[in-house]
Amino acid sequence: MLKFNFIKLLRSPEGANKVALGFAIGFGLEMLVISTAGLIYVLLIPLVRLSKASLPVSIIGNLIGKVSLLPVILLPLALKIGKLIYPGRVKITNHLRHFSITDLLHGDFQGLWNLLFGGIHVLIGMVILGSLLGFISYFVINFIYEKEKIRRLKKRQAKFVW
Repeated sequence: MLKFNFIKLLRSPEGANKVALGFAIGFGLEMLVISTAGLIYVLLIPLVRLSKASLPVSIIGNLIGKVSLLPVILLPLALKIGKLIYPGRVKITNHLRHFSITDLLHGDFQGLWNLLFGGIHVLIGMVILGSLLGFISYFVINFIYEKEKIRRLKKRQAKFVW
């Protein structure tokens, strides 16, 4: 399945820059899925449309990031990077109580505060790692796409030599 999606990626007709940018956005946003509890998917389509990248390729990049389990592997590193960037300790109170929507409706925002700031270090680290991996993957996919295009062109020319 991974090889099939990668072949579809390389045969996309949009051009090297659109393909590489779409892959970078999809792959980079996949790093943020765990730390944002999946809410980052709300930004995927608008971000791809604003950057004029390829949506199918960004979905393929997201899928490759998901299958590689890279976000799970990078969680400890993200925590260390987040603590390095934001060294302040996050004070979590009432950690014996669970977050409840009814508490929120009654005006008790302490549970929401604990929920948001409990993983702030991981979120900061994953934003940095996702940006870095997306930036690197742009150049890697652009290079691979161009090499594959040249290889297919040579193969096509060799087929029609008289």
